[in-house]
Amino acid sequence: MMMLAPTGLVLRHPTHTPLSFTFTSTNDEYPSRLGLGLRGKEQQAVRLLRFGTSQNSSSLLRRRGSPSTTTASGCSKAEPTSKSKAVFIDDSPIITDTDQGMENLGILSIDQSLQPYKDHFNYRINRYLDQRRLIETYEGGLQEFAQGYLKFGFNREEGGIVYREWAPAAQEAQLIGDFNGWDGSKHKMDKNQFGVWSIKIPDSGENSAIPHNSRVKFRFKHGGGVWVDRIPAWIQYATVDPARFAAPYDGVYWDPPPSERFQFKYPRPPKPKAPRIYEAHVGMSSSEPRISSYREFADDVLPRIQANNYNTVQLMAVMEHSYYASFGYHVTNFFAVSSRSGTPEDLKYLIDKAHSLGLRVLMDVIHSHASNNITDGLNGFEVGQSSQESYFHTGDRGYHKLWDSRLFNYANWEVLRFLLSNLRWWLEEFKFDGFRFDGVTSMLYHHHGINMAFSGDYHEYFSEATDVDAVVYLMLANYLIHKVLPDATVIAEDVSGMPGLGRPVSEGGIGFDYRLAMAIPDKWIDYVKNKSDEEWSMKEISWNLTNRRYTEKCISYAESHDQAIVGDKTIAFFLMDREMYSGMSCLVDASPTIERGVALHKMIHFLTMALGGEGYLNFMGNEFGHPEWIDFPREGNGWSYEKCRRQWNLVDTDHLRYKFMNAFDKAMNLLDEKFSFLSSTKQIVSSTNEEDKVIVFERGDLVFVFNFHPRNTYEGYKVGCDLPGKYRVALDSDAWEFGGHGRVGHNVDHFTFPEGIPGVPETNFNNRPNSFKILSPAQTCVVYYRVDESEEADAEETLIEEEVGVGQENFEEQTGPINEDNAVGPRAQESDQGSSSD
Repeated sequence: MMMLAPTGLVLRHPTHTPLSFTFTSTNDEYPSRLGLGLRGKEQQAVRLLRFGTSQNSSSLLRRRGSPSTTTASGCSKAEPTSKSKAVFIDDSPIITDTDQGMENLGILSIDQSLQPYKDHFNYRINRYLDQRRLIETYEGGLQEFAQGYLKFGFNREEGGIVYREWAPAAQEAQLIGDFNGWDGSKHKMDKNQFGVWSIKIPDSGENSAIPHNSRVKFRFKHGGGVWVDRIPAWIQYATVDPARFAAPYDGVYWDPPPSERFQFKYPRPPKPKAPRIYEAHVGMSSSEPRISSYREFADDVLPRIQANNYNTVQLMAVMEHSYYASFGYHVTNFFAVSSRSGTPEDLKYLIDKAHSLGLRVLMDVIHSHASNNITDGLNGFEVGQSSQESYFHTGDRGYHKLWDSRLFNYANWEVLRFLLSNLRWWLEEFKFDGFRFDGVTSMLYHHHGINMAFSGDYHEYFSEATDVDAVVYLMLANYLIHKVLPDATVIAEDVSGMPGLGRPVSEGGIGFDYRLAMAIPDKWIDYVKNKSDEEWSMKEISWNLTNRRYTEKCISYAESHDQAIVGDKTIAFFLMDREMYSGMSCLVDASPTIERGVALHKMIHFLTMALGGEGYLNFMGNEFGHPEWIDFPREGNGWSYEKCRRQWNLVDTDHLRYKFMNAFDKAMNLLDEKFSFLSSTKQIVSSTNEEDKVIVFERGDLVFVFNFHPRNTYEGYKVGCDLPGKYRVALDSDAWEFGGHGRVGHNVDHFTFPEGIPGVPETNFNNRPNSFKILSPAQTCVVYYRVDESEEADAEETLIEEEVGVGQENFEEQTGPINEDNAVGPRAQESDQGSSSD
């Protein structure tokens, strides 16, 4: 990835010269010149739905004003336009007139190297603005457009249930299910001019037309004259008969009575300064070899996450997927909760419980592709029709050859409605606090990143390879999410490092709050797998951790679920391997392998957190060094759940060393909670000493010292810092409670000395105006904080007052001398000086 390595307070832009890439054509010619397969602006509004006004429907989706022109078929479409004025309502005034706004587009002023690609940004922002204008004109705005679930699928309207489905290629259609004995002749559907089939089924007295929790399917006849049964595209719950091997899923009509519908009790927690994310898979969260439930996760795992001082939970595999071993990434039913772990109400219980614990919940959303499954999934609606009559592209463009999955047509009006409504559905119905978008690289480029090694040349990001349809969809999605929930957290999984991905849409960016720093775990795996301790390069480690774009925030991680899937190993397992089975007991001395493994596990995760981004992520179990890999039940392992679980017993057993890694994980999260270093823009790497194997840096006002040398302990080691004063230990990986040897004194005052000429960095020590000396043991990391003298004086004064008050009270009541255990603050620990040199 092309990123930036911050070595001072001001991060620098890339110094390489990007290849020239200019356009001379007009915007209307641009699509054909780039070969993007895009339609002209006059063709983008034609997939517009017109519902007849029923008694309850007008308030949900109102008719719009007359379009500029009308096609022969009666479909509305808009006149082409060269300008899009005043479209960014409530967003930012930066862009009000396209012709003028492009000259001062925010993203171009942040990175001057993007100037040669101004025409590209001009084109895609115009596409975005035009799409916004069309939606505003014909649908009443993006937010209303994204409430498709109030019309499509099953919805109660006065006196009955209305079901609607978009299937323009179908010749006939019926609704079947338990409610009519699966006899579709009783409930034939009508098709409107826009390919939408509908039917209203009246209630029978006080009884619902379709009973809650009963099975339903959409039956239709395609062009070949064959009838097929499919799960409704907008279904909110889908289940499979566990008693039947390879049984197909059934759609389930989900409308519980008020007494059974979950009611949220707790508000969303406020957005943290920096997310500390606990990535989790509910199904594999049990210690037993089985599928765990949402309620079990809420009651058993969420308290663990809170105890370790995370502030955000990221849930995988929430959207229904018929193949469990897909890890949730081959989605079949986009609006349905994965039924293996419970009902929609059970998931709501989990999210509400998380909110009660102060934890925000993000959802792993998959809009980059869909399962190839025809029987159970959205792909079942693909019956050979054109791309404009399908959710997916046709031919090679509609198929991902490595993932064996279908690829959406993001230029299609109804695909936009479906996906944008999907986002709003999860935000509003389940109270999710944001999303982690999966597979963004595949969306951004026509080549999907396959056989593409991104070098950082800007031409790789802005060329014929860019899928502008997908870019526009992501811009719409991010704008929508932040309109519906201003405090949402939205993260992109992108390995390419596209510039602007993490900048606001109003600047011409794509609008994500964060991107995952995906190069970091690959580097760590390379080091622990292929390099001896002596070969570890401090400069390379530091460069990889700080190599990110200026003003675009990253979520760093040493290992996620990707690094633990079968065929790979966790970092702990790479470091200690088979000795984890026999050497983790505290009842015996640690072997050199275990000693090194525990020490480096703490250092790797903490250095990644402290230097790698503006947020941090950990996958479930890795906080305590979970051994082995993850292997979902599949044919290759005899459908075993043995390695599809989390061995919580390892960290809960007091005499095992897993507790030390867990305690350190808890402490490093607490350090950020107290000092907010992750959200600080001050990040200065002052030393990467290859001979000493030491990295020294400042994040916020904390000073971090990482000694990776396998043997050398340094006494009186000099480290640079910014602010003068007195420093003390804030966190020490060598402390006894973290499985260390307690070599660093925690109550030693480290006083700074001025270095060189003030204001002349080259005369300073490592370009820092001050320094102090410390003890740095081998393979340990220690963090120092600057003592606020005024606060210390206040605490001292309060302590004296308290002691005087207690003494007077004791004297008057004749209860004996002051109990020294009551003393708090600096005096309580004066005797424990430890060994350090200053």
